[in-house]
Amino acid sequence: MIRNIVFDIGGVLADFRIREFLAEKGLDGPTIKRVLKASVLNPYWGKFERGEVTEEETLQAFSAADPGIERELRLAFTDLGGMLVMREYAIPLVRGLKKAGFGVYYLSNYSKKAYDECAESLAFLPDMDGGVVSFRAGLTKPDPRVYRYFLEQYGLRPETCLFVDDTEENVTAARELGFHGHVFRTYEELAKELKDLEKSR
Repeated sequence: MIRNIVFDIGGVLADFRIREFLAEKGLDGPTIKRVLKASVLNPYWGKFERGEVTEEETLQAFSAADPGIERELRLAFTDLGGMLVMREYAIPLVRGLKKAGFGVYYLSNYSKKAYDECAESLAFLPDMDGGVVSFRAGLTKPDPRVYRYFLEQYGLRPETCLFVDDTEENVTAARELGFHGHVFRTYEELAKELKDLEKSR
């Protein structure tokens, strides 16, 4: 029986609004495309989220990928405030699940910089039972070790957990370890599944 709901954050409980964020920094469409390729699509992005490299090492790696936009890359990533914004339903959803008797957790790829500078996007955390972010674990999804690490931290069995993530690869990895999985597409779909779970308890 599912007793615990485990949420990804960006794309589920908060908007990862990277394109809007870059536009607000004054970057045009073609430049945004280059910035994304040099940064979030760069292997160093994962290292950054795992806490393996410093902010300056990360910026240097991004710049090395496209030296022509070093200034824009530094402009974009020196301050991440506003890159992630909490969704309106996040706190009511978490509190509703807690009231219904579920354990509520998070398992998310998050750099320390984003965690600190986008703190307002995480306002639901005090209502949750705990969770794991990648920069603290030194691991990122879909590495199976981060799911095992999460389970060990909270003494949970995978078959009692529903894992919700907007990336299918991450949900598949969780299912392979025995979690139930929900690939997030819309809040309405998720709310229906959660309501059905509540009724079946």
